[in-house]
Amino acid sequence: MTSFFRLVVAGALALLVQPALAFEVAEPAVATFDVDTTGLPPPPAGEGNPYRGNARAAEIGRTLFNQTCARCHGVDAVSRNMPGPDLTRLDKACRPIADPAVRAHCLADNDAYFLDSVQNGKVRVGVSHMPAWKTVLSPQLIWTLRTFVESRAPKRAAE
Repeated sequence: MTSFFRLVVAGALALLVQPALAFEVAEPAVATFDVDTTGLPPPPAGEGNPYRGNARAAEIGRTLFNQTCARCHGVDAVSRNMPGPDLTRLDKACRPIADPAVRAHCLADNDAYFLDSVQNGKVRVGVSHMPAWKTVLSPQLIWTLRTFVESRAPKRAAE
């Protein structure tokens, strides 16, 4: 077999296997969760993460993250060698913004992106890379996930 032919066969096999692997990675591992939301107020209507900086929400989010997200994004959001992206980098572009109003707007955009991604999942070229969680997780629980991920992000030097 020529090198070119081997490369073509390997590429074709990779394309055939990839959807199966992505589906395996993307399926929710848990349908019910052992999460105690005691002491967490219901989220008010509005834009942005209502629990930003709330230690109780971050604690709940950590428990939930390790039950639902760690399979792809790593235990405690440590995503080295994991198939899912490093979620602690989501706000990387917002961190250096000095103007509080502009930074808040940047974080609100990322909040909307995070909420949409978790609720509706990620499908690229017909391949599911992340399942939709909207029928499984309430917005309250999704915001606890966001709060936990934010708590794991590197801090700015000035903070």
